[in-house]
Amino acid sequence: MQALKQDRRADYQDVLNAPPHMVAEVIDGALHTQPRPAMPHALASSGLAGIINPPFGRGHGGPGGWWIVFEPELHLGEDILVPDLAGWRRERMPDYPDTAYVTLAPDWACEVLSPGTRKLDLHEKRPVYAREGVFWLWLVDPADRTLEAFELQDGHWLLIASAKDDEPVNIRPFDAVTFSLGDLWP
Repeated sequence: MQALKQDRRADYQDVLNAPPHMVAEVIDGALHTQPRPAMPHALASSGLAGIINPPFGRGHGGPGGWWIVFEPELHLGEDILVPDLAGWRRERMPDYPDTAYVTLAPDWACEVLSPGTRKLDLHEKRPVYAREGVFWLWLVDPADRTLEAFELQDGHWLLIASAKDDEPVNIRPFDAVTFSLGDLWP
C-alpha cells in the first residue's frame, strides 16, 4: 500500500487519475493506492460473497433483505473507501443505485487483511466506518485463517465473535446461516 504525498488534499479526481491496475482510496485527505489483491485475499473475499449473497442478497435458503456488493466505492464525506465487501439492508436502501459510487454508508463492511492493506484497514478505515455509523465490521485474515466480527456500540467497536481455521461461523448480521470458515481458505 502506498500513500502518495501531495501539496493538497486528495479528492475524487485523484481516484479517477490512479492507474487502472490499482485500488485508490482517499482517507483524511491522503490518496492511498495498492495493487489488486493477491490470490489468498481474492479467494477469501469471493468465497465469503458466494456464501452470504445467496441467502441474504437473493433470499435463497435464507431471509434475503440485503444488497451484498463486492468492492463498492463508498463516498463518505471527503473520504473514499473501497471495502472488500459491503452490505446494505434493503429497508435502508430500497432501490439499488445506478451510479459509480454510493454515498450511503453500508450496514455491514468486510475487510480482508493483507500485508499491504492491514495498517490502512485497521487504523485508518475502521474509524471512518465508525464515524459513518456502519453497524457491523468483519475482518478476515487469510494468513492467520481468522475472522473477527465487531459491532458498533456508542461509537466504539465491540468484538462480538471470532473464528479460526475451519470453525463454524454464525455471526451477526448473517447469523441466520452457519458456514465453515475453512470455506474461505485454499
